[in-house]
Amino acid sequence: MTTPATPHRFQDQVVIVTGAASGIGLATATRFAQEGARVVIADLHGDQAQAAAEQLRAHGAADALGLPCDVSDEAQVQACVAQATQHFGTLDVVVNNAGLMTFKAITDLTGDDWRRVLGVDLIGTFFFIREAFRAMPSGGRIVNVSSIHAVETSPLVAPYAAAKAAVVSLTRSAAIEGRQRGIRVNAVLPGAVNTPMLWDNPNVKSGVEKIDRSLVGEPEDLAAAIAFLASPEARFVQGAALVVDGGRIDIL
Repeated sequence: MTTPATPHRFQDQVVIVTGAASGIGLATATRFAQEGARVVIADLHGDQAQAAAEQLRAHGAADALGLPCDVSDEAQVQACVAQATQHFGTLDVVVNNAGLMTFKAITDLTGDDWRRVLGVDLIGTFFFIREAFRAMPSGGRIVNVSSIHAVETSPLVAPYAAAKAAVVSLTRSAAIEGRQRGIRVNAVLPGAVNTPMLWDNPNVKSGVEKIDRSLVGEPEDLAAAIAFLASPEARFVQGAALVVDGGRIDIL
């Protein structure tokens, strides 16, 4: 059972969630909307972002805006933050959830493979942190979605694992600089989560990576953890890397 939403915890606050048209991102956007936030759904697929925003509004969200955004494109990230702040007047929370995973042996990887993954998973996170620092008032919060692959990984995903480890390091650096601005920056490290990204994983399909279904979480479990880190209850949490994996890494 996931932690129930608290209706007014984010009342009238403005939250951008990237990669939010599906999976963990959509569950997170929904969670913030349920707690009173006005949500920006930023996604590579603009039509899906708009459809998700419409869905949130239909289910009672105070307001929701769907925007196309390739997080690896600096200009698009700047435009997304500008549109969000122009539409809502402020920016309180950013959740860097957009991610990209490829599956190749190290001997088969190219420079372009690395640049593509790092561009989304690491540089895109940096772009949004930078723009959030420029746009947020004191009291702002940033939550970066890393991965358990940052600390325990499997074959064929070297760029993804490296990028997610770098996101943890970037979170610490941003937390140090964010403290001076009154902005908290933390990360979550999801384990196996019931999304297409898990079940379409070639390592899972082939059996290279064994999945105990009792240790597979739901997107809503991650949304609850992300909402906690962005909430007043976590006011003394800064630069943390919160593992949310149902204890899977302690068993393997």
